[in-house]
Amino acid sequence: MKLVAATAVILIWSCLPATAQQRAAALYAQRCAQCHDSGNADSRVPSRAALQAKSFDEVVGAITTGAMASFAQGLTGDERAAIASLVTGKAASHASTENAGQCAPSEAGFPQPTDGPGWNGWGADLNNSRFQPAATAGLTSDEVPRLRLKWAFGFPNTSTAFAQPTVVGGLLFVGGGDRKVHALDAKSGCTRWVFPTEAAVRTAISFAPLDNGQPAIFFGDLFANVYAVNAVTGALIWKSRADDHLAARITGAPVFHSGVVYVGVSSIEEATGSRPTYQCCTFRGSVVALKAETGAQIWKSYTIPEVPHPTKTNAIGTQLFGPAGASVWSAPTIDVQRQALYVATSNSYADPATDTSDAVLAFDLATGRMLWHQQATPRDSFVVACFGADQTNCPDSRGPDHDFGQSPILVSLRNGQRALVIGQKSGVVHALDPDHDGKILWQTRIGQGGPLGGTEWGSAADQDRIYVANSDVRFLRDGTRRLNSSEGGGLFGLDLATGKVTMQVAPVACGDRPQCSPALSAAITVIPGVVFSGGVSGFLRAYATDDARLLWEIDTARDYTTINGVAARGGAMDGPGPIVVDHMLYVNSGYAQWSGLPGNVLLAFEVGNP
Repeated sequence: MKLVAATAVILIWSCLPATAQQRAAALYAQRCAQCHDSGNADSRVPSRAALQAKSFDEVVGAITTGAMASFAQGLTGDERAAIASLVTGKAASHASTENAGQCAPSEAGFPQPTDGPGWNGWGADLNNSRFQPAATAGLTSDEVPRLRLKWAFGFPNTSTAFAQPTVVGGLLFVGGGDRKVHALDAKSGCTRWVFPTEAAVRTAISFAPLDNGQPAIFFGDLFANVYAVNAVTGALIWKSRADDHLAARITGAPVFHSGVVYVGVSSIEEATGSRPTYQCCTFRGSVVALKAETGAQIWKSYTIPEVPHPTKTNAIGTQLFGPAGASVWSAPTIDVQRQALYVATSNSYADPATDTSDAVLAFDLATGRMLWHQQATPRDSFVVACFGADQTNCPDSRGPDHDFGQSPILVSLRNGQRALVIGQKSGVVHALDPDHDGKILWQTRIGQGGPLGGTEWGSAADQDRIYVANSDVRFLRDGTRRLNSSEGGGLFGLDLATGKVTMQVAPVACGDRPQCSPALSAAITVIPGVVFSGGVSGFLRAYATDDARLLWEIDTARDYTTINGVAARGGAMDGPGPIVVDHMLYVNSGYAQWSGLPGNVLLAFEVGNP
């Protein structure tokens, strides 16, 4: 493969004219500092140190069409560029690797049958189990210790690899912070096509053949757009905006079932609502059902039925609104037997707190009517300002920020009973009865909980247990050292019928590694006999499910030579988990959001010789 010649221009902040420096510093202080310089280690906003690890293009994208666009309203392009240079010390990269790592022109279509081994969407099945059967995994517990790196793929112009790949028919689909979706050959890593998106894509990608014969993939971006793209050609089929709120975004994978795409909508109003001049808050989480063929909306149901209304004014006279919040961060779970859909929600953002936040909700698949809800933590109204120096917009009913970041898992017990099992940021794992309006079956605590604590992005379940990873992450805001190497972490297996802990792995300390924590925040994955868990430390580990012995580990936080010629490094593992398909394991590495180690690499492992 021949690399195209590339150049990169890095503009050091000190080289900007003094007037530009002063203007950028003033704009940052006015619009950004309250959250990013809050000095709180538990804030859900990246610190100033974490921003320095990002690329210029990444920050410009975030304040133009991405997560922070509402903060930068009214700014010129030059002003946005000046802020990005201020916080990163860099300018736009002009490096070009567009033609590097391309597959041969003769390679077209799917390399394998689409009904063969694959991992589709977030949870691998409609139940969101994150369990891969032996026949599909093609990987045994005896082979896991022999996993070796086969290839690495670098995401350009980003410091975060926050999307989980999907593999179908021998093709791998993955989104990135570079505001592109990449289609790769799953075995070799060469690039089939690249699709540009309006904003970064952190959702997993779902595949389904359409009635008109097109093989389609579905995903969402951080501007609340939902896309359908031809899986073979990369051509856009349709794009639909799921929510018009400026803070709306899609983080959970869309789910396809019976001709319909179901997607949950989340938001960052928890952060934008922290400014004293902001009329906090008006966003409500929702689930949207779209026709898979056209993207036309069939129904939209809000997680908070009541429309936000004026409540009171804050200390500086800004009108406040509520109720608000109850975002849906994760992929919906489909119950074919009951023709129902389940989602888990975030905290409330404002007073009054709602009884559908920090809850599991059930909706009718056909109509979107809410069937029942079961709340785990009441009166949890919270915005980022509750941790900052200026708490003007912090709700009176300030809560602990114990929302759900993961999908409910629908399981069938050996006695025939069914259950929805899910971990929460409170550190508690819950089992609910989907056939009796979400009645609580058991609850088990495995962590202290907190804004970045408990169980975060995803648990996994086989026939006997739910496996949950404990985060309880603690970072200093300067991002240079951990608070305590013994804080956070631990992996647990709980009996599905009783909630009793039957397997446990102790936290693994970081030693002297900087920007590290033993916390396990990333989603975990199970194959028969093995559970995989990536850590904020950058280590990916595999444990035997029978006795919790360590089978394999690899430190992903290093530099890589990539198949596409992009300079790449691994880092903290958070958000997406590994997927196992057809004798291979794929995982992203690099997550700088909470002062963890940045990174921009997708890694593919295969079984090496004994």
